[in-house]
Amino acid sequence: MPEFTEYQQELRKLARRIAEEKVRPRAAECDRTGEFPWDLVKVFAQAGFYGCYIDQKYGGTGGGVTELALVTEELSRACGGISLAVAATALGAFPIILAGNEEQKQRWLPAIAKGDTLTAFCLTEPEAGSDASAMKTVAKVDGDFYVLNGLKHFITNAGVAKIYTVIASTDPTKGVMGTSAFVVEEGTPGFSLGKEEDKLGIRASQTREVIFQDCRIPKANLLGSPGRGFIAAMQTLDRSRPGVAAQALGIAQGALDLAVDYVKQRKQFGKTIAEFQGIQWMLADLATEVESARALLYKSAYMIDSGLPGISKISAMAKLKCSDVAMRVTTDAVQLFGGYGYMKDYPIEKYMRDAKITQIYEGTNQIQRLVIAREVLKESR
Repeated sequence: MPEFTEYQQELRKLARRIAEEKVRPRAAECDRTGEFPWDLVKVFAQAGFYGCYIDQKYGGTGGGVTELALVTEELSRACGGISLAVAATALGAFPIILAGNEEQKQRWLPAIAKGDTLTAFCLTEPEAGSDASAMKTVAKVDGDFYVLNGLKHFITNAGVAKIYTVIASTDPTKGVMGTSAFVVEEGTPGFSLGKEEDKLGIRASQTREVIFQDCRIPKANLLGSPGRGFIAAMQTLDRSRPGVAAQALGIAQGALDLAVDYVKQRKQFGKTIAEFQGIQWMLADLATEVESARALLYKSAYMIDSGLPGISKISAMAKLKCSDVAMRVTTDAVQLFGGYGYMKDYPIEKYMRDAKITQIYEGTNQIQRLVIAREVLKESR
């Protein structure tokens, strides 16, 4: 894996500066109120974060998953929820990048790259989480239109996005191979929003139901060919899971930073608790876990951006490792703060709440283990 380019290094520095100067001061308030940070969306857009993974011909800077991971990691060190204003839009944009034709890319990607248009990815349903074959949302042909009916839930960015990439069944007899991918624009008749979720963590990110009731969308909004929706979704997740890994890693690093600062100040038995060997061993283990997760994350991003084979396995590994590390680091960081770690007066408990979702969404870590094992067995043949 090569070192980061000069541009990538500068992008990381910019993201870190914005995280410290703009994101961190807003984190507690947005967590408490659940407010979506529209003011920071403008800051991220001006910094070029929304175009960092989009080709230059569509208004981006020509980067890829590596650039997205760098930005997401740095923003997540300050707030895992606010980072999703960028990362979740990338998730919604990937189906267009991967399956869209040239006209569709020219139509939608420039506004996404500028940060004028946020997106959302609609795959999960009440009965179709890990089991995508249980999908109930259907799209039927009616002349020059598809008519969508169904419900998607737990949709990140729903209500703030202008563009929704949707996976729906166009031939229920074929299971997942009878699904197709579509773009549905905000304001389309038959499109509406349902319940807004009241979440444990990542509260600065809006999560809602998306409802389709005789929602008519032009055939021109079909991404790729009919029956290719599940493939588009899996290809999207292969490229977006490093984004979840980066979010988790940023949360872990941010929690570790806070814990290190705290143990150097907190005194017990006449000295700082950082002087106790037991505390030092905890810090050593946590720092080692963070660095090992970081190496796996950026290896996965490099492989994806280089077009190398095996990205399903490595992206699943990165998501699995980074999210498990985030949960361990944040839990131990709360322990290092002692009783204060349990109080909302201190920021560390928020990191633990934010970390948990990274083990669940975009494929639970149990599903990641199945993906990894499948690929390992396939390679052995």
